[in-house]
Amino acid sequence: MGLRLGEVMVAQGLLTEHQVQQILHHQKHAHRPFGVLAEDLFGISEDEVERAWVAQYASLTRHVNPGDEKVDPEAMRLIDRRQAWQFRVLPVRFDGDELMIATTPEHLVRALRFASRCIPRACFFVLSEARPLGEALVRYYPMAGMTAESVEKPFKVPVPAR
Repeated sequence: MGLRLGEVMVAQGLLTEHQVQQILHHQKHAHRPFGVLAEDLFGISEDEVERAWVAQYASLTRHVNPGDEKVDPEAMRLIDRRQAWQFRVLPVRFDGDELMIATTPEHLVRALRFASRCIPRACFFVLSEARPLGEALVRYYPMAGMTAESVEKPFKVPVPAR
């Protein structure tokens, strides 16, 4: 079994063991997610909870080199090239009814939000290093001006001029 979210948050210095036990106690009665309770009870920010969740997810999921994966053209049809680059996602293949999507740990939260809103299939994520994912995006979703190195750069939302 992978790390629990509370263990990750203790390792990251966000919570103490005692605080984790307090959250778990509240969780039994409130039936609310651990991260939400950490925010409410101890002022942990949403960003800190997300970073801890990504670390937890990374400990649980497979890590792949997208260049070594057989990419299913049917899976690729679920998104367009702009979406692939914007959200740094590569639909790889179907595993039963679920779609396997590769992304990087840095882009996991945005990729998950995108997939849950825009992909009409149940999805699960595998993680990749930025460069191999970028190389796969160049291969499967070529787009002018985008290179493998583009995935290594943080995504920035353009700010409109005033």
